[in-house]
This record gives sequence, structure tokens and C-alpha cells, in this order.
Amino acid sequence: MQVISKDQTPTDDQSPNGRRVITGLGASGGIVIGRAFVLDRQYIDVSRKQIQPANIPDETERLHKGVAESIEQLKRLKSQSANVGGAASEELGFLMDAYVHMLTQSRLVRGAEELIKTRNMNAVHAVSEVIDEIANQFSGIDDRYIAARASDIREVGLRLMRCLLGETDRAFETAAKGTILIAEEVSPADMARFQPGQVSAFVTALGGAEGHTAIMARSLGIPAILGAADIIRGISGGDVIIVDGGRGEAILRPTDDDLAHYTQRREDWLAARAKLASLRDVPSATRDGVEIDLHANIELPIELAAALENGATGIGLLRSEFMFMNKDYLPDEDEQYAELADIVTRMEGKPVTIRTLDIGGEKLAVALQAEMGSGPNPALGLRGIRLSLRKPELLEAQMAAILRVSLLGPVRVLIPMVVSVHEMSRARQIYQSVAKRLREQGHAIPDELPPLGAMIEIPAAALTIDALARESDFFAIGTNDLTQYTLAIDRTDDQVAGLYDPLHPSVLRLIRDVIKTSCERNIPISVCGEMAGDPRYTPLFIGFGLRNLSMSSVSLLPVKQRLRRLDTRNSEQQAARVMEQWDSARIAMMLDDFNDLA
Repeated sequence: MQVISKDQTPTDDQSPNGRRVITGLGASGGIVIGRAFVLDRQYIDVSRKQIQPANIPDETERLHKGVAESIEQLKRLKSQSANVGGAASEELGFLMDAYVHMLTQSRLVRGAEELIKTRNMNAVHAVSEVIDEIANQFSGIDDRYIAARASDIREVGLRLMRCLLGETDRAFETAAKGTILIAEEVSPADMARFQPGQVSAFVTALGGAEGHTAIMARSLGIPAILGAADIIRGISGGDVIIVDGGRGEAILRPTDDDLAHYTQRREDWLAARAKLASLRDVPSATRDGVEIDLHANIELPIELAAALENGATGIGLLRSEFMFMNKDYLPDEDEQYAELADIVTRMEGKPVTIRTLDIGGEKLAVALQAEMGSGPNPALGLRGIRLSLRKPELLEAQMAAILRVSLLGPVRVLIPMVVSVHEMSRARQIYQSVAKRLREQGHAIPDELPPLGAMIEIPAAALTIDALARESDFFAIGTNDLTQYTLAIDRTDDQVAGLYDPLHPSVLRLIRDVIKTSCERNIPISVCGEMAGDPRYTPLFIGFGLRNLSMSSVSLLPVKQRLRRLDTRNSEQQAARVMEQWDSARIAMMLDDFNDLA
């Protein structure tokens, strides 16, 4: 029997008992040992309805958009499979190529298009009918190769149907508590359906460590590995699996040695977490007594308990998209009020910054997508304040709910994706108009309206921060999108996610200048992107003059631990030296050296 020391990790890729080590991107730290629940997406509830003849061209176009999206997914999977190496990579690549071929002017697509045109079927129903027709023709043929092809066609068809529906199924809701979820992809909408304690960890074939799913995993404290393409090969429900989210390593069907080794490592990890917990009620201040507000970013209401347990002194970013996820309708003012009232009440007087709707990219609202569709690049399309001003009734309902809930505790309104002063001016006009309407209807709202602020996440906004200061009561820097847009790198794209670098000098200059201008104008400012939750960057922010950080709940105590060891004068000097550099690798080394010494 192999003896494994505490500092040694097993590295066998294959063993007689079927043991496999699968690697991906460590998206959320932590160690979990449990049984796999392989997400079964074989069942889709098909909506069968007749469309009007005038809508046939639109439905045909929707079919082809679904095909294009399916092909893009398959290409991403093939690209990710290159990281697997060996015969498995080649096998996965061939399979993805075959699936793409089936979607390129194939019988499946041609047949669905014909049913839309001749029988007025909606696209999902048409695809479902063609899948069943092909499968029935193959079912009577006693040939293993033909049977495999029928299975492939069904898999491709189901993928296309999921793209057409714009939402995922609910198959994982049958998973037992503490399960380790295995899936091709887990979306933010999927995670919104997680029940407390249901999913202890997850591993996906697609995804990047800086994407929205990864952010949510860290916020929920769920260990996760993304971009592990080989996870889709040779795993069955009920298989024992070890997930090391920090290292991005999963061990399928582990040996006794593996189990003993990782059980000890898990105990060490839990002990380190317990030690951090002792910092919960100590002041978040530097060694020289400068107080720093540490707030929590909240994606879903279930995160609220963790935020309070980790000592958050407020919510610096409440993403309102959770109220729209997995719904085929748009929630009205009263429904949003009820959701927000619960959160503000539970914060017991601590401030809550509520960001208005920012649907786009990975964050899809089924009702809005069905009504408006999505552009070729959702991250650069109709989202944030652009969507809100295009459909002002959306913004009015949200602002009304927030104004009503402001009587229950201190709140602020944050406008996302701001580019121009005009957008903030228009948002403020709507804000004041909604307040007037509520008063006329007899609703009690504060005489002084809650602060209205702009999210700085687009370089254009950062470069015109002095102008935006005229219409903004506060600012919040969103480092995730600011980095993405500054570097022209899609952080959710597996092929370029590795190039995403928040320490690029251009990104740091924008952040520093926004903080400097805000401090000079006495405008409150915070950072609420993922950088805020990384203790490595804490000295830099303190050195820039920042006094409010908002982050995932699990990052609150590590950041507090870091800042309590800092001196503001030393941090200012280090930040000044960093900003003289033009090489991000050199900047990273300087930060690491400073953190080791401080």
C-alpha cells in the first residue's frame, strides 16, 4: 500500500480500481468528500403551441439562433477538452466535431425548419418531433453503431432544445443533501435553485474561474472546479469523489490512501476556518487605527446568513437579478418589495446597497429574453442602465420597491453599466418621478430620498468620473467588468480567461484615479468586485485611500485578518511604488513580497 505523507498528494492518473485524477480551474476553495450526482438533462418539458403564420420567419430565425448557440457551446467544449491530454482529449474532440456536424444543415435542423413552416409548430416542439421520429426509425435496427448514433442525435437535439428554451431543467432538484454535482455547465440560474446544504461541491466541464458562476460559488462557500472537460467521461451517479476546489483537482473513485489523506486535509481546512471565525467581532481597522468598512456582496437571499455570521457591517452590493431568475414573468413592484423587505429587515439597521437590474451575459431572465432576445454579444449589448432606460417600467418598478423598503432600514440605489452623465441624469429624473407618484398614492417614503449612485465598471465611466460626480451621490467600482472591458477579455471564455489580469497597470490606474477623484470630491466610494475579496490586494486598496470594501461573505474574515496587520502609511508607500511599474508580473511579485513582510 502506498504511504502518503501530509504534504504529498497522490498523482496517479489511472489505477485498477478506476481511480482518476481530473484537473480544472479551482474556482472556489475547500475540500469535500462525497458521492457524485451527475446532472441528467434528458427530460425537458416541451411547450407545444401553434404559431401564427406571420410569426414563422421569427420562429425560424429563433431556431437558427439556437443552432448557433449550440454549436458555440460544442466548440467551447472541444477547446476545453484539449486540456485533458492523451487519447481522452482526441476522443472528446472527435465527439464534439460529430455533434457540430449534426447541427450543420442536418436532417435534424432541416426537419425542424420544415415543421415550423408547414405545421406552424414552435421551434422547441418541432425539434422534439424530429428527435422522436429519428429515434423511432433507429429503434428497430439491431446494430450497436446505429443505436449509438441515435443516442448522439438525441443528445444534440436536447442541447438545441435547452438553448431554445433559454433555461435549464430542474433535474438536480432531486439530489440528496450534501451531494457533489457533476455537470457540463452550471449557470447562475441553476445555482439560484440550490437549496441550503443540498450541493456540497460541484465540478463542471465548462466555465472560467472569473465567471459569474465561480463568483457565486465563492459567495455561497461551495467548493467548485470549472473547466474540467474530462469530468464528462466515465463518471456515474453515486461514484465516490473528492473535490479540492483550491487546487482545481477532483479524484474519482479514490483509494483508501486518498480518503485518509484528504480527510486530514479537510480537517486542517476546517480548523483554519474556525480560527478565522474568532475575528468576527473584532474591529476591522488597520494597526494605526484607520477603520475600514467591510460589506458583503449578496447574489441570493440564502447568502445573507453567511454574511452576518462573517461579520459584515452592511451589504455593499445586493444584485437584484435573483428576483427575475427562473421566472417566465416580470415581478411587479409589490413582489419585489416583499423580497427586498425581507433582506433589509434581516440586516437590522445595517446599510444595504441595492443594484438595479443588470441582465446580460451569463445572467439571463427568461421573461426578458423571450420578449427582447439577446444580441450577438450580451456583455456589450442591451443590459444594465441601457435596458432600464429602454424599458423604463422595469426601472420604475424597482425604484418604487426600493423607496418603499427604505423605511425599514438604510438603503442606497446603485445604477449598473453607467457610461455617461446623461444616463445618470435620466435615472435621477425617473427616481424623483417615482417618488412623487408614490407620495401621491399615499405611500410613506422618506423626505430625503436614499442616495443614488453609479457603478464604475466601464472604462468610459472611469475616465469621466469628474463629470459623473455631478449626478452621483456615491460610486462603487466593479472590478470584474472594469478589468474585462479594459483588457477586451471575456472572463467567461475558456480560451482567454487565463489572460484576465486585474493587476494590469491600465486597470490599476483606472481604479486609483477613480478613488482619488472621489476622495477629493468627498463622494463615498467602495470597491465591490472580486479584487475586494482577495487579501493579496488589500494593501493596494488601503494605499489608494479606499475605506470601504465589499466582497463575498467567505472573504470577509481573511480580508479583515490581512488589514489588521497593515499600516496605512506603509500601504500608501507600497501603492505608490506599484504604480510606477508597467509589468503586471513585477507588480504581482511586489505585492507578494509586501504581504510576506507586513
